[in-house]
Amino acid sequence: MDVRIETIPAGELKGGVVPGQAFDFGKAFSDRMLIMNYAPDRGWHNACIKKFGNFSLSPATMCLHYGQLIFEGLKAYRRQDGRIGLFRARDNLARMNASAERICMPTVDVEETYDAMAQLIALEKNWVPHDEGASLYIRPTMIGTDPLIRLKASSTYMFYIICSPVGHYYANGMKPTGIIVEDSYVRAVRGGVGFAKTAANYAASLLPAKKAEVAGYDQVLWLDGVGLEYVEEVGSMNIFFKYKDRLVTSQLNGSILPGITRDSVIQIARSWGMQVDEEKISIHALCADIEAGRVEEIFGSGTAAVISSVGALRYKNRDYTVGGNEPGAFSLKMYAALTGIQYGRITDPFGWTTIVA
Repeated sequence: MDVRIETIPAGELKGGVVPGQAFDFGKAFSDRMLIMNYAPDRGWHNACIKKFGNFSLSPATMCLHYGQLIFEGLKAYRRQDGRIGLFRARDNLARMNASAERICMPTVDVEETYDAMAQLIALEKNWVPHDEGASLYIRPTMIGTDPLIRLKASSTYMFYIICSPVGHYYANGMKPTGIIVEDSYVRAVRGGVGFAKTAANYAASLLPAKKAEVAGYDQVLWLDGVGLEYVEEVGSMNIFFKYKDRLVTSQLNGSILPGITRDSVIQIARSWGMQVDEEKISIHALCADIEAGRVEEIFGSGTAAVISSVGALRYKNRDYTVGGNEPGAFSLKMYAALTGIQYGRITDPFGWTTIVA
């Protein structure tokens, strides 16, 4: 893919970030973005890295009416040796293609799109933070762009990538979060779009998340959409439960996101010799195991937070505390392993990292 790179006058460049600079997650954006367009007779074309700026869209643009919008989230890291690395970026693009197929959108060529992304990050390397735990968040997005109010798949599309320097997702770092089990609303059902990273999934989570925040909790734990019995995922993370001799997480059944970090946790844990089970997890059995002390740790996994320790779970107006509401040893070890690979502090035995600058 030929990527045109527009020249930005030096006076219009913001310049990047400096050590010690603080960021609110997702509020600041780098100088440049990548855009390309799709048409049935041309495929993906007009790939361009240009100055970050607003789009001009018709009020009838189909993504605004019928929800053809998918996205991904990954990060660029300033490694210990000063180079800039990506973590499992091709896996994110492959997952985006799975979302695209479900939402009736065109797929992208993973290698060509990865190369275009790498060019963008290389140009924006001054926006990759220097500080511990900080990174450059990368948001690939695809939208249907036909200016037409008609319930059908769009024929034209725009793909774009924007970048945002970020610190820790949670202001309190690794301090355990509190989650509340949602037993009224549902996020997704098998056969729907729960596994796809599409806007509608997140819109469905907003009201329960707001209620959780008002009640003093950080996240919502979703149950299955049929019987409200089986644990699925947390609002922005997959969920893990650490027992004495095994690690348990919800099985992929089509209604939860197949997290890249989730898969990384599973592979790392198995490389340590730990038994990892992907299974249906009854919320009632889980609460009983927590109460009996059989669940030693709970943590979430996701690109934004990496590993997020959970200290308390609320279900049916009852709180269940895990690990004395302190970060667990296994959660901390997993966080150190993942971030060690991402920041180049330890060897990557899985081949997950690639250098782009």
